[in-house]
Amino acid sequence: MDPTMRHKFKATEINIGYHPDGFRIDKKASPLNIYTRWEITREGKWKNPTPVCFDSLPAVGWIKVDRFDWN
Repeated sequence: MDPTMRHKFKATEINIGYHPDGFRIDKKASPLNIYTRWEITREGKWKNPTPVCFDSLPAVGWIKVDRFDWN
């Protein structure tokens, strides 16, 4: 896939994916983990997830993935 195309998805098109600003959508997760906002460390690690509502998610710029490792 062209790297410039992978940021073109809308939040409404995502079942499992992330936004570079620290948001994740995982519609297969538990109710508190469906829509989350994360802190991203300088090392690129995602930590301290906070549940958010769908309306607070960025509308565009999403990257689709197959799954997240929540452990």
